[in-house]
Amino acid sequence: MINESFFANIKLLIKMHTDGLLGGKLMPEDVLIDVVSKEDLLDVLTLGMALNYQRNSYKLWESVVQAYQDNDTKWIFNLGAVAESNLDDLRESLLLHRVGLQPNRHPEIWQRVAQGIAKSSPNQNVLGLIKAVDFDIALLKEIMQNIRKPEFPYLSGPKIFNYWLYVLESYAGVRWKSRNLITIAPDTHILKATVKLGLCSSEVLEGTVENRQSVANAWEKALVGSELSPIDVHTPLWLWSRAGFPPLKEGASI
Repeated sequence: MINESFFANIKLLIKMHTDGLLGGKLMPEDVLIDVVSKEDLLDVLTLGMALNYQRNSYKLWESVVQAYQDNDTKWIFNLGAVAESNLDDLRESLLLHRVGLQPNRHPEIWQRVAQGIAKSSPNQNVLGLIKAVDFDIALLKEIMQNIRKPEFPYLSGPKIFNYWLYVLESYAGVRWKSRNLITIAPDTHILKATVKLGLCSSEVLEGTVENRQSVANAWEKALVGSELSPIDVHTPLWLWSRAGFPPLKEGASI
């Protein structure tokens, strides 16, 4: 049973985030703002997210911007072109600005995700995929996490998939149906913050797939009946952990 003090802490955490007391004035994806065109944004965010694991997110998105602004490498964000590209050409362009770091694995992931989306969309882009499922998260999850999961390496995983949905909503203005289906994206910072709040035991810090799913389930259960969806607390929790867990109180600072 979640008690009132838990919700009081959540409200304080959200307010501290809103007031800018947890840092995070510049989030990793913010570097895309006013650089990537509106028509390209969904595709750029999606392909970048496909490599956003166990890596410094700020450096990844800085590399993405450099590649996008380079006329010789901008093509790697065109899903149709990537889907039909020569893997050696794709490798060269991905590695040039360090969008990709692993010369074999990263180009393969990039191309496989592009091919999976391209064949799902009449326009060979992310917007076409989203329209094909009528902005319904449940249908999108069924396709990407079950029916055709191998076509979406890493992007289909619970951590990246849910944060991807949130990023498309936050930066590209996508309006999802059943928004409550976006669960929290349980990365290392989320695991630590969840334990710090007493919602889960320290066992989840082992970070196994089961641990991460347990944390996601715990947040979903904890927020039932509240005005919050699990993903609404993701960024405050992430920044709180990253800041070293400053005290939860109004006026606190890192």
